[in-house]
Amino acid sequence: MAYASKDLSVLAYANGFTLWHYTTPDAATDVDTAGYFNGAADLLRVGDMLLANCAVGAATPATGVLVVAASGSGAVDVANLTPFGAANSD
Repeated sequence: MAYASKDLSVLAYANGFTLWHYTTPDAATDVDTAGYFNGAADLLRVGDMLLANCAVGAATPATGVLVVAASGSGAVDVANLTPFGAANSD
């Protein structure tokens, strides 16, 4: 599938930083691929974070945080999904 603008929403904005939410049936490995969010290049800035619900409706959905690593000239790249509930070293 592909990025869908209707599935991206702002959760909070302050001091030039935006916290977003994105939900999709796409796998996390597709969502964190360079270019997936190119359609949102005018919105996403380096350092913005996206709380992501990926593979929604699939047998093994994934949730976590994506950080915008690069955004400019119509191109967006996000860092790989950092999952919630990752093992804690405590």
